[in-house]
Amino acid sequence: MSGTRARTARIPGSKSLTNRALLLAAAADGTSELTAPLLSDDTVAFRQALIDLGVGVEVRDDRWTVTGLGRAPRAGAAVWCADAGTAARFLPVLAAAGEGEFHFDGSDQLRARPLGPLTRALVELGARVETGDGGGLPLHITARGLAGGELTLDSSVSSQYLTGLLLSAPLMREPLTVAAQGLVSRPYIDMTTALMRRFGAQVGIDAEGRLRVERGGYTGTGLRIEPDASTASYVFAAAAVTGTAVTVPHLGKDSLQGDLRFAEVLARTGAEVEIGPDATTVTGTGRLSGGFDVDMGDISDTFMTLAAVAPLADGPITVHGIRHARFKESDRITAIAANLRAGGIRVEEGEDRITVHPGRMAPTEIACHRDHRIAMAFSVLGLRTPGITLDDPDCVAKTFPGFHEELTRLFGPQASFPAPAR
Repeated sequence: MSGTRARTARIPGSKSLTNRALLLAAAADGTSELTAPLLSDDTVAFRQALIDLGVGVEVRDDRWTVTGLGRAPRAGAAVWCADAGTAARFLPVLAAAGEGEFHFDGSDQLRARPLGPLTRALVELGARVETGDGGGLPLHITARGLAGGELTLDSSVSSQYLTGLLLSAPLMREPLTVAAQGLVSRPYIDMTTALMRRFGAQVGIDAEGRLRVERGGYTGTGLRIEPDASTASYVFAAAAVTGTAVTVPHLGKDSLQGDLRFAEVLARTGAEVEIGPDATTVTGTGRLSGGFDVDMGDISDTFMTLAAVAPLADGPITVHGIRHARFKESDRITAIAANLRAGGIRVEEGEDRITVHPGRMAPTEIACHRDHRIAMAFSVLGLRTPGITLDDPDCVAKTFPGFHEELTRLFGPQASFPAPAR
């Protein structure tokens, strides 16, 4: 298959990089230009939230110019986070590092997502925080600046709590040292600290393995946003199951995104993977090798991509280390298992794992739970399984509004997923 001519996929910018860079640029002294940022529901919500906090953002074509505050916000604001978990977990820390009264709220889906470890940390650092009935949104923060110092943080549910604290740590009164207990998704922390250094922060690890951030703020800079590696997982998997080759340019071995490691997981299924200096190509055979167990704890946003196509393999596939995926836009382990079972596939699940057995998926309407990754993962299975429909195909707009069109361009009309008739 190595001689197969590769199709070039048009993958939009990384959501994780876009929203982290937006916050860093907002806090920086000076102007930053972000090239090729992701334009999606989540990033627009994050961008608007920063504007509401007093940050200047100018949008021109594929460039966003951010005029930084050079500090944390000093005027209160009401901030709507929509469905964006990064907004709900990053921006309250930025506000708490400033001064004023701040109110954060979001959709019912976002209100259901946990915030306890973050809000407890903010109180310990000196903020006054009032939460909703479930301990999450809406949040009301009375900010007088954050002290810094030493902190122990439960990071077993999400790495985003730690990321939120790290991003605003240079704005605190003293250096911040964090012991992250049970840390999941470590590559996202590596991404965060790399970006912080790009904007001038001093971040290190002490002798006890704790992260330490010095105070001192940020300096504006220019940054090109890489294509989203999590989103690329769908076209890579599609290449594997259809026996074609797909290249994603500008996503290579120096990527800041841990989710590019999904390509290495695909190699275990028999796909040919080439990760070059500035591009990654996956060439499939149309057949998947199964019979293996893989820890995807560090790349849990991509476990659904593998689980959704696992029925096509020649043996069972087990994914483990993914307990924290139960606390995303949906309980992703249960949601994937239920959808596969609805199509007649044998599935076993545990607290932190899922095993999918080979089988032919019957025509099934997929329950997306307003979760973009469920919709995109089962769209890939639909390339090989007639009769797959999505109850909410438009939920992909959270991270990739043009997903269905791009899949159709690459793989033909069988990749089209209109809403089912009602």
